[in-house]
Amino acid sequence: MPSSDSTYMSPTDTMNILKRLKCCVIIPCYDNVGTVRDVAERALKFCYNVIVVDDGSTDGSASALQGISSRVIMHDRNRGKGQALKTGLRAAASLGFERAITLDSDGQHYPEDIPAFAAALDMHPDSMLVGCRNLRHENMPGGNTFANRFSNFWFKVQTGKRLSDTQCGFRLYQLRKLGSMALLTSRYEAELELLVFQCWKGVYIQEIPIQVYYPPQSQRITHFRPFRDFLRITILNIVLCVLAILYGHPRRLLAKARWHA
Repeated sequence: MPSSDSTYMSPTDTMNILKRLKCCVIIPCYDNVGTVRDVAERALKFCYNVIVVDDGSTDGSASALQGISSRVIMHDRNRGKGQALKTGLRAAASLGFERAITLDSDGQHYPEDIPAFAAALDMHPDSMLVGCRNLRHENMPGGNTFANRFSNFWFKVQTGKRLSDTQCGFRLYQLRKLGSMALLTSRYEAELELLVFQCWKGVYIQEIPIQVYYPPQSQRITHFRPFRDFLRITILNIVLCVLAILYGHPRRLLAKARWHA
C-alpha cells in the first residue's frame, strides 16, 4: 500500500536517490518469522542495499530470509533492539554508507513509505528524518499513545525541540553524526537516545508522515515488557536530563551564538 504523501515517487527514482546519497535500509528483527521476509522483499523494491539484523531469533526468522538478496547479520543470542540497531548502523558505516533508513520487521511499518523519505532526503541531505504515525489509528494500543506523549514531553525538555512522534522506529539517520555509539543502551530506549544525540549534534530533524498497521490485539506480537521497559525509559530520561544540563543545552546555546555572531 503506497504512501498517501504527495511526494511519492517511483521505485526506480527512489533507488537512484538512495544510491547517490549512499543510503541503505536496516531492518532489526527478533522472532518475526511471519513478516520479516515480506518486509525485506518490499524494502528491496526501493533500495538496492538492505541489511537485516537477526537479534537471536528462535522462531526460524533467519531461515525465512534464505535466498533473498539482502545482507543478513546474525546475533548468537537476543541482545535487544538497541544492540541490533547498533550492529546494523555500524555495519552500514563500515560498508561506506553515509545514511541509513531503519524500519521494524513486524509489519507495522510500510516499506512503500520509503519513497517519501527519499524525496525529503533529496531536498535536505543532511537532515535526520523521523516517521510520524497517526496516533489516532483505530487499533493503536492505548499504552503506546501514553508512552509517546511521555517521551515527547521529555524530548522537549532535553533538546528544546518539539516532535509529535519520538517513539517511531521508521527513521533516517546521518551515520557520520552518530559517533562510536559506545554509550548506546541495548533495548527499546536506544531509539530515544539516538534521537536526542542527533539533535544535540545539531542535526536538523524533519518529520515524515507515514502509515502504520496495528493488527487486532489477538494477532499482535510484541516484545515490549511494560513495567521493565518503561522503568528503563524513565531512568534513561533522568540521565538525559542531567546530560542536557551539562552538555546538550550549553552546546545548543553556543551554536546559536556562533550563528548570530
